[in-house]
Amino acid sequence: MKAIGLYSGSFNPIHHGHVMLANYLVEFSDLDELWFVVTPQNPLKKKEDLLADEERLRMVQLAVGDDPRFRVSDVEMHLPTPSYTINTLTALSDQYPDCRFVFVCGMDSLQNFKNWREYQKILDNYELLVFPREGYDGGDLVRHPSVTVLKTPIVEVSSTFIRRCVKEGRDVRHFMPERAFRYMKENRFYE
Repeated sequence: MKAIGLYSGSFNPIHHGHVMLANYLVEFSDLDELWFVVTPQNPLKKKEDLLADEERLRMVQLAVGDDPRFRVSDVEMHLPTPSYTINTLTALSDQYPDCRFVFVCGMDSLQNFKNWREYQKILDNYELLVFPREGYDGGDLVRHPSVTVLKTPIVEVSSTFIRRCVKEGRDVRHFMPERAFRYMKENRFYE
């Protein structure tokens, strides 16, 4: 079975930290591909703070380009909101029965994982690849047999930082993949 990593997020906007992590995951784990799953509404975030789904999806597509190791998925845009990981995993497993889906998340998410909808079902049926996040240890789930903690590089850049800088008129071109940055600037997003 093909091993597919699912890296879901708002990507509001996508930045080099996202792409560097994705690159690391496909090169230093057993994943065959990594799919960026653009989330329309994370239950933990306010929808009004997000750029339109289609615009964020387009920026991710531009950032990924034609790299065959990556795919951009809009699966959550066709599911009920807010977006619950168990619904995404179930939908993709049904649609692609020949694939083994692995959920990718940060240590901060793992630490809060027991608050997620049907978290035990996720742990019972899927693997989790977890990357470090400054200030988080993941709690007791780091020892769960479905969880693999990776030693990925930690890149301290965030979408929140980029949005704030753009609002302040700062140049953030080197924090984002070039094509995504140009698209953001041309459309005056976050200004």
